[in-house]
Amino acid sequence: MSAPSGLDLVHGVHAVQALLGRGEAPRELWVQEGDAERRLAETLEQARARGARVLTQPRELLDQLTQGAAHQGVLAFCPPLAFANEESLWLQLGAWPHAAPPLLLILDGVTDVHNFGACLRSADAAGAHGVIVAKDKAAPLNATVRKVACGAAESVPVYQVTNLARTLAKLKEQGVWLFGTAGEAEASVYEGDYRGPTALVMGAEGKGMRRLTREACDTLVKLPMAGSVSSLNVSVATGICLFEAVRQRASGAPTDA
Repeated sequence: MSAPSGLDLVHGVHAVQALLGRGEAPRELWVQEGDAERRLAETLEQARARGARVLTQPRELLDQLTQGAAHQGVLAFCPPLAFANEESLWLQLGAWPHAAPPLLLILDGVTDVHNFGACLRSADAAGAHGVIVAKDKAAPLNATVRKVACGAAESVPVYQVTNLARTLAKLKEQGVWLFGTAGEAEASVYEGDYRGPTALVMGAEGKGMRRLTREACDTLVKLPMAGSVSSLNVSVATGICLFEAVRQRASGAPTDA
């Protein structure tokens, strides 16, 4: 049996349960025959209740479709995710519905799907209001991203923009302060003030931000590195920066205020 065409594959227990937990209905759900059927009985029942076709399949088929990834005995086939468009970003900012000021994450040139998924997961956990990526040099919203993100790819708006430099300029016009992360920055990430409308800009691993992106930022900050390594994985750095913003917004002051 072949996989349903035109659908995205979501695999892994947490990713599938997060999908169902939000009330979404996969078209089909495949479960590995044997112990997985008993272990995932509640998940299978939820899927059936939402109209999904549930099929029992041999492990070899699940392994083949996931190319050896840890699928944990369950695969869901869902309509593909789509990026939110740039117009919806400006509509959201123009009629801001939240009590807290905007907290946005901007990824410049992050093409690795595992890093992208981990960044989305951190953005969701920190309560970020959206993630912005460029149309070029950006990872897709594929099955790997959805699995790594553990549901965040569906819950956090991901806005795809045609021209990132132009988008950054417009964010500044709307009062959003742009904090770019760069190893050569003089200020520590803990010296920034993220209590107002904020966008944290993370560059690609190794290369960092592109020149026009860097020049558009209001402030450059860095993570203080005490050990022998010169930088952190972009998804780890993203989590640290986002949760410093969370900490400040909860406590009311930057660390060095």
